[in-house]
Order: sequence, then structure tokens, then C-alpha cells
Amino acid sequence: MNSKQLWAAAARRVAWTTLAAATMAGALSACAPLLVGGAMVGGTLVAIDRRTSGAQLDDETIEIKGALRLRDVVGSTARVSLTSYNRLVLITGEVPNEADKRAVEQAVARLDNVRSVVNDLHIGAAISLTARSNDLVTSGKVKAGFVDAHDLQANTIKVVTQRGVVYLMGRLTEREAQKAVEVARGVAGVQKVVRVFELISERELEEIRKGPSTK
Repeated sequence: MNSKQLWAAAARRVAWTTLAAATMAGALSACAPLLVGGAMVGGTLVAIDRRTSGAQLDDETIEIKGALRLRDVVGSTARVSLTSYNRLVLITGEVPNEADKRAVEQAVARLDNVRSVVNDLHIGAAISLTARSNDLVTSGKVKAGFVDAHDLQANTIKVVTQRGVVYLMGRLTEREAQKAVEVARGVAGVQKVVRVFELISERELEEIRKGPSTK
């Protein structure tokens, strides 16, 4: 790797570290128990995305409307995070009982444009502020690992960490998915890696690279 490539890699790592720190500061200062866990709505970060523009908008809407709806379902008794990618919604966090876990899933599944739901809520007390901080740091480290992996596009993989469990979302080929899991497993503090990928073929990937779709 020449000096220009080394400089570019270092710059990307700094960018992801800065983003992770900013995200952690915002998340830890929030008082609401229900979190929007996906994109930076209204933010300035622009990245290459394998979703259509319509899917990106739907994902932001699902996360916002879902958080509002869940306030009526579980109120302040739970800490629930919704992360939507290409209209597939990952539910993480903690709820007091099995009935609340089912109620959350049913409420999310009824949201407009939701294709499917992965419900990985933990039944029990909410995790501590320290544990949440550690999870955010772990997500940042995983993202940095993706930046260093030259055969992965870090900005096409969404990383969510809860209780040391890393969830990976995105539209990836099987080759990319296996590499992403391998990188994530090698990060200190990761207890488990869960694939929440939408698998695409190598041909589909080439089509995506040719240009964005507006459908």
C-alpha cells in the first residue's frame, strides 16, 4: 500500500471514529426509552447506499413512526430500539415480559411498508448506561474493521450492538456477508454476531454499482 492509500485509509478510520463518538454522545444524552436506531435523519453524512431512494425514505419513516407507536404500546416500561434496512426491521432492547415482546412485534409489523421483522428483544431489566456506552464503542470498532477490509464497503453495512451482540444489516453478497461476519467476530468485546442481511447475487451487485435506482 502506497502513502496515498495509507493516508486515505487513516482518514476513513478517523471519520468513522468521529461519527461513532458523536452518535454515542447523542444517544447517551437522550432521555427517551424508545430509540430510533437507524439512519441519521436530517444529518449531513452522505454515503453510497444499495437501497433505492424510496426504500431509504421508508426506513427513516418506519423508525420514526415505530418509535412513536411503541410509546403507546409499552410506555416507559421498556427500552426498545428499531433499526430498519430496506424495510426489514430489527427490534432490540429490553422489555419486562413476553407479552410486551409480542405486543411490540405486532405493532411494528403493522407499520406501513414493513416487509419483515426480526424480534430479538431481551426480557429483563434495561442495561446500564455503561453497558450502552460499551455497545456503541463496539459498533464503532466493527465499522473501523470494515474500513480496513479492502473487499468490503463499510458504508453499505449497518451495525447495531446490544448487550455485546453485534447485528449486521445490509444488502450483501454471500461472499461479502461471510467477510463481514469474520471481521466483526475478530473485534474485542463482541460476544456474538447475528446476520440480518438481505443476500444478493454478484450479478445484482454489479447492477447496483452501475447506478442508483429511483423506484
